[in-house]
Amino acid sequence: MTTEIHLAQQPEADELLGRSPLAALVGMLLDQQVPMEWAFSGPYTIAQRLGADDLDAGQIAAYDPEAFGALLSEKPAVHRYPGSMAKRVQQLCQFLVDEYGGDAEAVWADAKSGKELLARLKALPGFGVQKAQIFLALLGKQYGVRPEGWREAAGSYGDQGSYRSAADITGPESLAKVRAFKQETKRAAKAAKAANDSKSSGN
Repeated sequence: MTTEIHLAQQPEADELLGRSPLAALVGMLLDQQVPMEWAFSGPYTIAQRLGADDLDAGQIAAYDPEAFGALLSEKPAVHRYPGSMAKRVQQLCQFLVDEYGGDAEAVWADAKSGKELLARLKALPGFGVQKAQIFLALLGKQYGVRPEGWREAAGSYGDQGSYRSAADITGPESLAKVRAFKQETKRAAKAAKAANDSKSSGN
């Protein structure tokens, strides 16, 4: 797997995401409550701090949890919540070691259908339905992993020409479009909540 990726908007970090299945999974795991570029540059930062040119699931799973937490907390921190995300990264790596022999690519390599792949992604620690669908769309749109029915399994994130998630980011312009979509979604959700609240208070 070697593909041109622009999620971190940083050449070295994106190069790692393009060649390392585990880096791509860890980036997706980190992609919450921080800007996308920060999340997806995390795997490169972790690899650098481990003195390696790639992430190794076995090494991370076996790492002393306190030391790994400290590694992610070093300035600049890998995430807004480095301690809890360090635990999640280790849980993900341990799962990959237990279920896939430490090979992240094995999660999708032989999936026969989009439905099967979605089920596998949802089984990963830290991957809810939404995160699993976004990663499935990312695999299909940018990594060429396209089992039958992958777009349908990815839901609206699989739509062609959409700008909803990390799956659609191929450069600064598409990043801006995805950011605008997310802000609009948040605004609409807030407006709907306010309308509901005023209804329930009898106004």
